[in-house]
Amino acid sequence: MDYHIPVLAHECVDYLNLRPGGIYVDVTFGGGGHSRLILERAKNAEIRLFGFDQDEEARANALADDRFTFVAANFRHLRNYLRLHGVDRIDGLLADLGVSSHQFDQADRGFSYRFDAPLDMRMGKAADRTAADVVNHYAAEELQAVFGEYGEVRNARTLALAVAEAREQQEIVTIQDFLSIVDPLVRGNRARYLAQVFQALRIEVNDEIGALTDLLAQATDLLIPNKGRLVVISYHSLEDRITKNFLKTGNAEGKVIKDFYGKIDRPYKILTKKPVLPSAEEIQRNSRARSAKLRVGERISDD
Repeated sequence: MDYHIPVLAHECVDYLNLRPGGIYVDVTFGGGGHSRLILERAKNAEIRLFGFDQDEEARANALADDRFTFVAANFRHLRNYLRLHGVDRIDGLLADLGVSSHQFDQADRGFSYRFDAPLDMRMGKAADRTAADVVNHYAAEELQAVFGEYGEVRNARTLALAVAEAREQQEIVTIQDFLSIVDPLVRGNRARYLAQVFQALRIEVNDEIGALTDLLAQATDLLIPNKGRLVVISYHSLEDRITKNFLKTGNAEGKVIKDFYGKIDRPYKILTKKPVLPSAEEIQRNSRARSAKLRVGERISDD
């Protein structure tokens, strides 16, 4: 089985607009599918490609190419690690957000309700907080916010109260412990409901929204004006909205900023007026592509 099937791979690399001598970053390396295609498209051109991944297991997929450098770190630390390699400007950045197929399919990682394992969900095992920590120690109001905002769970309050009540009797340690609380509260399609609940926990455990905001702010500073491309695939409405806002306004909130003369600061020329979606054929080959949305911008000069 493949570690991870890259989504919208050819579209992403097309939008990167590879150039000889360019410096590119794949901040979600995973199985290396996107990175491998970048190097293949570049052929023998002297580009530099950095692959970031906080999951230690991704290192095994590092590409045997002198042009490639693997960086074992969360992409929110992008600028610092690039500086360590003598890089302060880049020609393109690719982010394929969310969790990899490999992580979903590894029972002991605790990402999927299909298995029984410790309730973990850490993308990088060096992180301190697990999903078990969240469900056992967050106040009911905090759990409600997590389930409602990150999972769009309709009965988020009822679920949060049920979790808070259940942990008074016994600590929630495993996926099955958690499912015994969640299953009686399922509304509608069970698979969809559980996917929303588990997604919410995963996003909270890994601070995915905070990390994305940090990444996009740094990308805006790092990309070369009038040339650098930002290419982002998101799978969650909040991630997509933040990406869209950054492309339009340079901030996560979408706040329009004007200079002294009333000119609006537009950090990017948006190359995808509407998000690019996977084809029906791609979704049939890879069902996890079905919620993917690709947005692309080219950095504009600050002048």
